[in-house]
Amino acid sequence: MGAPIVEARGLVKTYRTDGLSVPALRGVDLTIARGEFVAIMGPSGCGKTTLLNCLAGIEELDAGEVWVEGKLLSSLSDAERTAYRAQRMGFVFQAYNLLPILNAVENVELPLLVNGVSGREARRRAMEALEAVGLAHRARHRPAQLSGGQQQRVAIARALVNNPALIFADEPTGNLDSEAAAEIMALFRRLNRERGQTCILVTHSREIGRQCDRIVTMRDGRIIAAGERLAGGVSVFSW
Repeated sequence: MGAPIVEARGLVKTYRTDGLSVPALRGVDLTIARGEFVAIMGPSGCGKTTLLNCLAGIEELDAGEVWVEGKLLSSLSDAERTAYRAQRMGFVFQAYNLLPILNAVENVELPLLVNGVSGREARRRAMEALEAVGLAHRARHRPAQLSGGQQQRVAIARALVNNPALIFADEPTGNLDSEAAAEIMALFRRLNRERGQTCILVTHSREIGRQCDRIVTMRDGRIIAAGERLAGGVSVFSW
């Protein structure tokens, strides 16, 4: 196993609405090695997505610290965290979040253009990312002309276009049928092995979780099993 790329210590997060306090994370510790493919699993409402967002520095913590690539996220300003996410992290969600008026390559190159990359360079890199996910031949198609699995591939290409060190994926197969889900997981697995990118994936599916290197199981805002990394890429878990 490689050196840690993510280290989280004592993470506490509580949501407060209408005078109510809802604990989401209750003292979570987690270490993820560079190059790992980790699934975060557990029942609905256990804190999986909150943990993902806190590890990425999207949500503020009430207590605890997160280090990513040796950087203490809380020591960065909002602008610095935003820039760091844009440069070193990629995000894939259950909803593909593609702009319907843009075609595939335009959706993929958009983050680069926003970050000041020239149009020619952004297009070149976007086409490379689409090639990596097997969709270069659909570059000129808009989302409505693509299947759900193809739209998710475009979303993955968009997440890859900056060659991030970390990919955060929140239920990336949740809107897909079993065949498309299997294709997306095979793609994640290949990209992880070929590019060495660390992937942290939230899923409800045990079948999806078993395809990862390690399963982190959550319940009631706590990690109840961190999983052992096994040679076959399978770990034992239950809830």
